[in-house]
This record gives sequence, C-alpha cells and structure tokens, in this order.
Amino acid sequence: MTSIVRLAAALGGAALMLTAGAAFAQKKYDTGASDTEIKLGMAMPYSGPVSSYGIVGKVNEAYFKMVNDKGGINGRKVTLISYDDQYTPPRTTEVVRKLVEQDEVLAVYGNLGSASNAAIQRYMNAKKVPHLFLGVGADRFNDPKTYPWTTPYMPSYEGEGSLYAKNILKTMPGAKIAVLYQNDDFGKDLLKGLKKGLGDKASMVVAEASFEVADPTVDSQIIKLQSSGADVFVNFATARFAAQAIRKAWDIGWKPKQQYLTYVSAYVKMTLEPAGLEKSKGIMAMAFFKDAAQPRWAADPATQEFLAFMKKYAPNEDVNNAAGVYGYGVAQTMEAVLKASGDNLTRENVLKQATSLKNMRTGMLLPGIALNTSNTDYFPFNTLQLVQFNGKEFEPMGQSINVK
Repeated sequence: MTSIVRLAAALGGAALMLTAGAAFAQKKYDTGASDTEIKLGMAMPYSGPVSSYGIVGKVNEAYFKMVNDKGGINGRKVTLISYDDQYTPPRTTEVVRKLVEQDEVLAVYGNLGSASNAAIQRYMNAKKVPHLFLGVGADRFNDPKTYPWTTPYMPSYEGEGSLYAKNILKTMPGAKIAVLYQNDDFGKDLLKGLKKGLGDKASMVVAEASFEVADPTVDSQIIKLQSSGADVFVNFATARFAAQAIRKAWDIGWKPKQQYLTYVSAYVKMTLEPAGLEKSKGIMAMAFFKDAAQPRWAADPATQEFLAFMKKYAPNEDVNNAAGVYGYGVAQTMEAVLKASGDNLTRENVLKQATSLKNMRTGMLLPGIALNTSNTDYFPFNTLQLVQFNGKEFEPMGQSINVK
C-alpha cells in the first residue's frame, strides 16, 4: 500500500469516526428517555362510572408490548405506566403528578375525559410535559397559545354538534329538539355547537336536561325531555348514560322521529346492546373509525390485522368493544410520533412531532379520514362520517363531512 493510499484510508477512517461521533452527539434526551428506554404515562378509568372505556388503556399496554417484541422504537423499549383515575379529577391529578414527579415519564398521553384533563392542564403546561392525544374534543384543549403542551385526539365536540344541527335543518326543518348533555366541557361544547349550527333557528331546542357523571341514572331527565313534546332527541352522553337514555325513552313510550348520539358513545357493544338493539334502531351518529365487530369490515385487511393483534396481545379484552379500536389508533399515533422524534427525545421535540402530522392514516380510520395537526390547530380530525344504526351495525350516510 502506498503512502497516499494509507493516508486516504486513515483519513477515511477518521471521517467515519467523526461522523459516528457527530451522530452520537446529536442524541438528545429529556427525563423519561435514554439509549434503551422511553417511559410514557397514562391515566385511565379502569374503575368507576365509565370503566367500559378502560379497554383503551389495556389496548395501549398490549400495543407497546407488541412494539417491544419487535425491537422497540429506534432500538428503545417503551415502558407504559398506566394508573386508574376512576374518571374523577382529584384522582387524575394525584396519579398524573405521580407519573411526572415520581415515575419521571417523558410524556403523558391518551387520558380520557374533559373534566379530568382540565384538572391537570395547567399543571402539565407549567411543567412543560407533553400532554398528548387526549380522549377529549372540547375547544379548551385546542389552545396552542395558552396551553401549548396539551393536544386532543378526538374531533371537535362543537364541530360535531354543528353537524347534527345541519342534518336536522335539512331533514326536519320544523323539528322540536330535546337535548340530554353531560354537565362538563364535553356536554356543554356539544350543546353549544348544536345551537351554533342552528343559528337563528336555535329556538328549535325546546328542552335541555343535564346530568353529572356521579348520578345513578338519567331517568328523570328523560321524563322531563319527553314532556316537552320534542320529536328529535339529541343524546350527548357517555356510553352508560346514553344507553340508559335510549332504553328509558323507549320504555316510557317516547319515540322521537329522529335520535342523534355523539360519536363518544356510538358503539354497538358498549351502548346499543345495553340499551336494546331494537330500541336503538334508526339512531344517527358521527364516526371516524371502524368498528371491528361490524360485518362490513370483515374482509378489510386493517381490521383483520387489528383482530390478530387483539387475539395475540390482548386475548382477555372484548374485541366487540369498539373503544378498543379507538385505543389502537391512539397507540399507533403515539408510536408514529416517537419514531419521528428519532434520537431527539426531548419533550419539546415530541410535542413538535405530535403537532406536525400531515395526512397520517392509521388502519382503522374510516375511508377519507386522516390526521392533520399544526402548531396553530391541534384538532387532528377535520372530517366525520354520518352513520345510522340499522339494528345490527352503523351504516354510512353519504360522504364524510368537514367539521369546520
């Protein structure tokens, strides 16, 4: 080997060492991340009045077990620490503080409930810990200027309410509308959107009744709404109370010409079966993801993949509970954000990736629906699909609709 060749080889080796050194130097970590691990936190109602949604957390735990079995994310294993918050703000505050201050997670994500997330929103932003992909659609969680570290995963409740108004105006312009709503940001934003969509016809709402999540039933509210003479019933309730309302309306002989159900509860297994399938026939709702139990998706490759995942990694969970599909989508989205973060696992970069989604599709989203976020608009879904329950499953009604 000539001296020139030896010099070139030496320089080449030095260049490779410098490149490797530079790559190593580019690795950035905040609390909760290292060369080998990414720690995430989640609060979930595994008990309490909405425990049927606890499957969301169980599916996320199972999903990241699958990810870890495949080698993790960019070579790092994901540790998901999830605590029961019982869907109560004081408990949410307690367990999230534990996740941040004792478990030292990189980010908290996927938490359900407007009131519960509102209780920790200021804390998470003061700590500058990502508070991501929350199971909420209230406008207060889409406020990048005031709360830049908090992002929702659900479509806008206000936008959803407005879409029901537009459908009512189109199909029953002379309707009398009765509304049941949960007394928090969830229910109030839906009601606000409904009235906003009705515009100068907001007087079509002839009766309103609210309830608290601690209430045992909504029977008295349904009796009140029936007495109004309304011929359209809009049901802005979580699954347990939505089922009670549908069943009670039928049992007392109140059969409105049209009924609407928020997408939060538009589940056959969780809501309509407890209410009674015959009693639920004809109910309309909005949707943005598939229900794996519906026959129409039986041959769909993404649905088959989801069912195979559930069979292997979450065999004790009910695949007919569509909240599991929702949880699967949340997990896939969080995985994509962590992959995009690469070796820059700082909280700031994780937030940046979560608020930079462009036409991202996860397999169980309905056709025509994708995730898009920006640093000025954190709501991930701009379109919804109007569906109607035919006694067995929800059927799509026309094309997807823009919520804005």
